[in-house]
Amino acid sequence: MAWTEKDIPDLSGRTAVVTGANGGLGFQTALALAAAGAHVVMAARDPSKTADAEARLRERYPAASVEVVPLDLGDLSVVRAAAGAVLARHDVVDLLVDNAGVMAMPRGRTADGFETQLGVDHLGHWAFTAHLLPALLRAPAARVVTVTSVARFMGRPLDPADPHMERRYKAWASYARAKMANFHFGLGLQQEFDRAGVPAASLLAHPGLSDTDLQARSVREGGAGWAGAFFEAMTARSGMTPLEGARPQLRAATDPRARGGELYAPRFVSSGPPVRHPVLRRWDLQRRIDELWQVSERETGVPLTVG
Repeated sequence: MAWTEKDIPDLSGRTAVVTGANGGLGFQTALALAAAGAHVVMAARDPSKTADAEARLRERYPAASVEVVPLDLGDLSVVRAAAGAVLARHDVVDLLVDNAGVMAMPRGRTADGFETQLGVDHLGHWAFTAHLLPALLRAPAARVVTVTSVARFMGRPLDPADPHMERRYKAWASYARAKMANFHFGLGLQQEFDRAGVPAASLLAHPGLSDTDLQARSVREGGAGWAGAFFEAMTARSGMTPLEGARPQLRAATDPRARGGELYAPRFVSSGPPVRHPVLRRWDLQRRIDELWQVSERETGVPLTVG
């Protein structure tokens, strides 16, 4: 039988933090984790959208244990404050789902001067995860799930000499590079856990073709071009629902049989039930992970070393 959110084990007593929990895949992830008994921290940027999402979650599950933490991944001072708020309330974090992101945005800058997509999709999550490490490492068997995309195959890896694409910017190439950074981050974090000999696990997930606001926003922002309009129409017609798209990250976060370093995705890449996919390891994978660590620490000023 295909895995669904009904297969999530009892999560009572667990604390789960979900970025971008106010819509799309993030909201469905928060909803399913709360239904399984977890205390869910909804970490998201837009206050009114988050308040509406929290209200909808509580309406669906009146007994749910939920809190909201404002998180803007495009501002490292807010990222630090958000992580500080979580740490002040929770000694232990059992699950972290790094879900939030933007796609095919026009050239822009975060509050810290980073190229927008790299800054939000990767560097913000890098810093947030690093700040939460003390609480994650206190958990008996914490999991960090990083959401990547098959779009990572469309671009080139991060260039340490030009991480913010000063020389030549293209919206889709930037998105592909950010999703590749997510992929390398998830694998590199598992290496850190292994080196330190801790029971925490880092896993990857991608949602396939899911009908969320991500496509519509990329079109609204004006950076996606004709491809954005094409993907928006295609996902509206044949994309999976947000719940179906969230199942790979939910399985990565909760399936007792899942292991660190694994990737969960729809069976047929763009659609289907969530299954474990092979992790394709290029000959230069380790160099790319090492470069990502160097660039991320240099740009954010936030080290991420376990132990």
